[in-house]
Amino acid sequence: MAVLKALGLVALLAAAAHAEPAATPAPVAPAASAAPPAAAAPAAPSTGDPEPKLSLPTEADRAAWQRSGFRLALAIGYGDLHGLRGAPSGRLLGAELHAGLRLDDAWSLYTTFDFASASKSRGLSGLRFAGTVDPTWHVSPSLALAVGLGFGGIVEGRTGRPDVDPLPSTLDTSYTFPSASPPLPSCSGVGVVGLVRATYAYVIGPRASTIVELEVLGQDTACVAPTGTLEPDTARPIERRQYWSHAGATLTWGIMWR
Repeated sequence: MAVLKALGLVALLAAAAHAEPAATPAPVAPAASAAPPAAAAPAAPSTGDPEPKLSLPTEADRAAWQRSGFRLALAIGYGDLHGLRGAPSGRLLGAELHAGLRLDDAWSLYTTFDFASASKSRGLSGLRFAGTVDPTWHVSPSLALAVGLGFGGIVEGRTGRPDVDPLPSTLDTSYTFPSASPPLPSCSGVGVVGLVRATYAYVIGPRASTIVELEVLGQDTACVAPTGTLEPDTARPIERRQYWSHAGATLTWGIMWR
């Protein structure tokens, strides 16, 4: 028995000698001190308005045209000028300029300058011009009505109309004809003009719109035809005068800018 115990002890010692040593635990690194949190930036004060989207228009084009500001328009027109009480008539073809201010969403104040040539086929031959001040009421965003008052005139060259009595060679002083029939062979003069205009506008962008206008007008012109001679007593030019009255209508199309 003693021998067996001795052999078992020897076997246990041999097994312990060949066993791997236990791994020593790795030293634990001390925890790094946490950096203090950065101070948060102060929040911007809220205004209550949503952030604007710059890629979208801020207002409709039609709404922009109802704001006050300067307006300028150019148009071409065709119409008829009908002579009254013997004055010659003519067809008109010309250009029109509007310039003025949009006062608010309901009212504008424009000045209008009109230049048109008159055809010779109906008797009137030359240039017809006018300038008016036109208070304008905007009935709707598209429709406007205007009433204008100002000056107008006619400038004629040689027309081929026969001369009328009294002839220049028979006059010792200036003479005014009692009526426009028969008309003078040539008329150059100015007078008063009034008009009523309806305008329809179609917005094509924030800065431009196209307009169509129908205008009814009346004009009185003091025609003057110099004789080329002088009064013997005063040395003033001897002139023949005649008053022409016209009524007419024109249709124009153009572009307006703001």
